[in-house]
Amino acid sequence: MTPPTPSRVCLVTGASSGIGAAVAERLAAEGHRVALAARSTERLDAVAAAIRAATAGAQVLPVAADVTDAADLEAMFRAVEEAWGPVEVLVAAAGAGFGRALVDTTDDDWRGALELNLTAPFRCLRRALPAMLEQRWGRVVVIASVVAKRGEAQVAAYTASKHGVLGLVRSAAAELAATGVTVNAICPGYVDTPMTDRTVGAISARSGRTEGEARATLARRQPIGRLVETGEVAEAVAFCVATGAVTGQGINVDGGAVQS
Repeated sequence: MTPPTPSRVCLVTGASSGIGAAVAERLAAEGHRVALAARSTERLDAVAAAIRAATAGAQVLPVAADVTDAADLEAMFRAVEEAWGPVEVLVAAAGAGFGRALVDTTDDDWRGALELNLTAPFRCLRRALPAMLEQRWGRVVVIASVVAKRGEAQVAAYTASKHGVLGLVRSAAAELAATGVTVNAICPGYVDTPMTDRTVGAISARSGRTEGEARATLARRQPIGRLVETGEVAEAVAFCVATGAVTGQGINVDGGAVQS
């Protein structure tokens, strides 16, 4: 008989919607204690309530924080530690992108993409590591993107930040391989999330196509012919949490768009 999986202290950033919310729900369903972090208290409370309704006895802790603010990030970790102890599973799901021609991308656009998609995961990883190393056990999963592995037009800042975070994951994994701490990235394609809704709106405004046509175009870019579901990304995260033999990987969840 397989012994039950130990309950771990998990922190999921970007947990107020989309992939982050789905990951938090999946981890809570497996019996882990899950802290939900994002900027909106109202949306975090709604996700926490939905998780409690879906899983009897779920232990969830909403923590309002802006992960691009160093003081907020420190307060976020302290809140989890005071409630449950050190973070054992870190899922860095907070992220955002925008479409803009390279020549129209401002310094502020560039700086904002790097702060949220690269610097914030770096700071979270650095903050979580000492306790993980002391326990000689830890799981870090960063939500990257298929554009961490290929260039794509109109999203230079986003693509650069995701290439960077995949490099961070690979370097950290190499450094930590013998410590019991694994570090992986999940690289989704187009997922049915509010972020994709914004992309659809931007494509529609730029091209004159309807939003339905724009959404169908994104779906066709994936060989499976549809958008990826958030639960499918959460499944990949759960796999990374469950295994200690996979580290330094950028796991594609993109319907076969990038074969690597």
